[in-house]
Amino acid sequence: MHLPLQLLNAQGLTLHGLCTVVALLVYILTAHVMRQRRHPSAAIAWVLFILLLPYVALPAFLLFGSRKIKRPSTRVRPVPVAPAPGMPWAIDTLVDMGQPRPAPCPQLALHADGRQAWQALLDTIDGATDTLDICTFILARDSVGQALIRRLADKAAQGVRVRLMLDGLGQLMSRPPDLDLLRRAGGHTALFVPPLRSPLQGRTNLRNHRKLVVADAGRDSARLWCGGRNLAAEYFEGEPGNPAWRDLSLDLRGPLVSQASALFEQDWLFAQGERRPVPTPFPPAAPPSPPDAPLRAAHAPHPAPGSVQGSVEWRHGAQLVASGPDQVDDTIYALLVTATYRAQRSVCLSTPYFVPDPALLMALCLAARRGVQVDLLLPARSNHRMSDLARNRALRTLALAGGRVWLAPGMLHAKLAVFDDDLALAGSANLDSRSLFLNYELMLAFHDHDDIVRLRDWFGAERAQATNFTPRPPGLVRDVAEGLLLWLAFQL
Repeated sequence: MHLPLQLLNAQGLTLHGLCTVVALLVYILTAHVMRQRRHPSAAIAWVLFILLLPYVALPAFLLFGSRKIKRPSTRVRPVPVAPAPGMPWAIDTLVDMGQPRPAPCPQLALHADGRQAWQALLDTIDGATDTLDICTFILARDSVGQALIRRLADKAAQGVRVRLMLDGLGQLMSRPPDLDLLRRAGGHTALFVPPLRSPLQGRTNLRNHRKLVVADAGRDSARLWCGGRNLAAEYFEGEPGNPAWRDLSLDLRGPLVSQASALFEQDWLFAQGERRPVPTPFPPAAPPSPPDAPLRAAHAPHPAPGSVQGSVEWRHGAQLVASGPDQVDDTIYALLVTATYRAQRSVCLSTPYFVPDPALLMALCLAARRGVQVDLLLPARSNHRMSDLARNRALRTLALAGGRVWLAPGMLHAKLAVFDDDLALAGSANLDSRSLFLNYELMLAFHDHDDIVRLRDWFGAERAQATNFTPRPPGLVRDVAEGLLLWLAFQL
C-alpha cells in the first residue's frame, strides 16, 4: 500500500527538482546572453526565489526579470584617448560610455512654473513646420491631454509628420485621451512595450520614462522641449484645491535637438517591432583649444551633430545622457556615483523619490563626512506612499552622516543634480533603483558655468521654501516594514 505512494512522492520530487534545475538554467543563460550584470543582492534574491518557488519564480523572471536588452554586436565604441588638459572629466566619462559628445545649447530656457512650461510646449508644437515627435510616460485623459491631442491633430492635418509614443505601463496608470482623433488627421502613434507582450523576452518590466518633444529636427528652426513633466494637468495647471506640482523642464535649440531626435528614432523603431536599437557610434571628444582661444563664438554657425568645434563644443555645451536597457552601462547611475566622489564643495540633489542603492547612498554619506555640503530636496509627501516609507532609512543615514535633507511643501517632481561648478544633470531620472537600473531615462548634462549657476539658483529657490528633516529612530514595526519595502525598492 505504501509503495505506490513512495513512488509518487519520488516522481514528484524528481519533477520538482527538474523544474528547479530548468529554472536556474534559464536564469543563468539569460543573465549571460543578455549581459544583465545584476547587483549581487538582486542575483541572490532571484536564485533563492527560484530554489524555493520555481513554478512561480520562472514565470515572474520571464515577465519581469530582464534588466538589459541584447546589444547589437556591431556597436562601435569610441576609441579611448588620453584626456586633454582642461577637459572636464564628465565629458570623457560620458563619451567613453557611448554617449554623444557635447554640443552648444543656445537659447536654453528653464521654465519657472507649470504655466510657463505649458506655453513653451505649445510654442514648440505650434512652431513645427516639418516634423513633430513626442515621447512621454503618461498622457492623461484630462484638460491637458485633450488639448494636446487636438493640437497635434491640427498639425498633422496641416501636413506635419506627427509621431506620438506612449509607454505601455504608463498608459495603464492614466488612460490617454482619444488617440483616434490624431490618427484620423494623419498622425502616427506607438505603444512602447505593451503590457504582457513578448513575455519570453522579459521586457514587461522595462518602462520608457523619457519625456521629450522634438520639433523640426535637422532644420534651422529645430527645438527640443524636455525634462521631468508628464503630459497631465497636475504638471502644468493643477486643479481647484490642488496646486500644480513643482517640476523642472526646459527647452533649447541647436545640435542637441538632432541628438534627441536620433534617440527618439531608436525608441520608435523598437516600439514598432525592432528587436534591437539602431547602433549609433560616437567619435571621441575633441581636444580643447588653446587657453587664449575665445570662450564664445557667437558669430560661428552651429556644428553638425558629432562634428568638432574647438572650445565652444565642450566649454559651453551640454550632453544628451540616455540610460536604460538599451545602454551597455547604467549611464546616469555611474555618472552620479562618480560625480559624488569627485565633488569638493557641494552636491545639490532634487528628486521626488529617494530610494538609492547602497553604493550611491555610501557615496553621498562619505561626501558629507569629508566636508562636502550635501543637500537633498524632496517632497514632504509624494504621490507614492510606499516610496515615502521606503526612503526613511536612507534619509536618516544621510542626515546622520552630515547631509542636509529638505522637505518641500506640496508635490515636488523635479529631477536635478548639481556638483560644484562643474556639472549639472536635469531630466527624467529619479534617485531610485527603478529609474537608475530599469527605466529608459533621459538627462541633459550641462558643462557651461552660466547654465550650472542657473540650475543651482533654481534649486536654491525651491530649497528656501522647504523645511529641514530631523531624523528620528524608527519603532520596531516601522523598521521591519521599511526593510521589507527596500527588498522591493526596484519596483517603487
